[in-house]
Amino acid sequence: MSKFPGSKGRALIERDASVVSTSYPRAHPFVMDHGKGCEIWDVDGNRFLDFAAGIAVASTGHAHPRVVKAIQAQAEKFLHISSDFYHEEWIKLSEKLNAIAPFEEEARVFMTNSGTESVEAAIKLARYHTGRSGFIGFLGGFHGRTMGSLAFTASKPKYKRGFGPLMDGVVHVPFPDPYRPLLVQAEGEDYGETVVRYIEEQIMQKVMPAEEIAGILVEPIQGEGGYVVPPAGFFPALRKICDKYGILLIADEVQAGMGRTGKWWSIENFGVEPDIITSAKGLASGVPLGAMIARKSVMTWPPGTHGNTYGGNPLACAAANATIDLIQEGFMANAAEVGTYTLDALAEIAARHPSIGDVRGIGLMIGIDFVKDKATHEKNGALRDRVSNLAFERGLITLGCGDSVIRVSPPLNITKAEIDEGLKIFEEAVTEAEKE
Repeated sequence: MSKFPGSKGRALIERDASVVSTSYPRAHPFVMDHGKGCEIWDVDGNRFLDFAAGIAVASTGHAHPRVVKAIQAQAEKFLHISSDFYHEEWIKLSEKLNAIAPFEEEARVFMTNSGTESVEAAIKLARYHTGRSGFIGFLGGFHGRTMGSLAFTASKPKYKRGFGPLMDGVVHVPFPDPYRPLLVQAEGEDYGETVVRYIEEQIMQKVMPAEEIAGILVEPIQGEGGYVVPPAGFFPALRKICDKYGILLIADEVQAGMGRTGKWWSIENFGVEPDIITSAKGLASGVPLGAMIARKSVMTWPPGTHGNTYGGNPLACAAANATIDLIQEGFMANAAEVGTYTLDALAEIAARHPSIGDVRGIGLMIGIDFVKDKATHEKNGALRDRVSNLAFERGLITLGCGDSVIRVSPPLNITKAEIDEGLKIFEEAVTEAEKE
């Protein structure tokens, strides 16, 4: 492999620096040329294995031929008509999302262009349907960067610095992180139940009355916050207090949904039904598309109360229809099988390295947490960054999350052989970083 970036890559990065917004963070000096499945090539001809999938977006791999064909076929018909009219791809996709929605009740679907727009739609619907204005969010959560969703985002202070005042009415509580708990558990209590008890006894009694809370917005598995999987008792207890006080349970499935955990939606791993879910990222294999999916009894707003120009875009819907078919036909099962294989392999790697404190996840949503001390769980973000950079130099694309975690979120069709190749590079990077 040539030195990164090569001459073509350097030239393009220089051009980028003069015209593209300085707000974009860049993980590595990688300038993409093309991709196929879980492999990607830069403009200088260097091959990389992709363990990031464009932040869990390329669910069916890069340039899957069935997705490409669906986009091409739709492009030959028409590119846009607006949400003032109808078209079959939009209706077909809504029917498919209704069929896989994580609740028994029939669903209605509002199409968007991104995850943050899906969250904004959920916020508005929750307020409209309940007639209440308050919300509960979670520390470490990421829900987007537009002004409503940003009020919930609590993973990094830079996302909010200089942008206040934000939407009011949001109270944050600790997410139930079993590796680094913030609250004191009662004897015999699941830590997830501890957090819910805190909501009911402290937040509802001292900060925000339950009768003013429209919804609780939560990622079933935190993404940007560190790929944190909550304890088993969390969601049953959360569902219980939502039912008790008439609060909507809103599951942000933007990163964890669409088969990534081996189920359509990550909340299905915890045995409860939400009232609203938000989706995007892997929904259309990389074509910008999102959806807010709600119980039919909850989506009670009349025509004109909410809308958008590009909602139900025909190209995006065609891509999403092909994506759902591929996930259903085998990629979701592959995520479960290869995810278990990867977790087992990473557990063996972690046992050989003092810097890896925790390996966690479900399916192909896996976090590797780097620490200074396995006993204290003290975070080691600097080492995490070094491992990611060393892996890049060896041909493996990874992304960090949280303060000290590398995420493993490859395309859902990744093979065990590709996992083996990637983990070999990963362990070489860890070994070198620990020696430095």
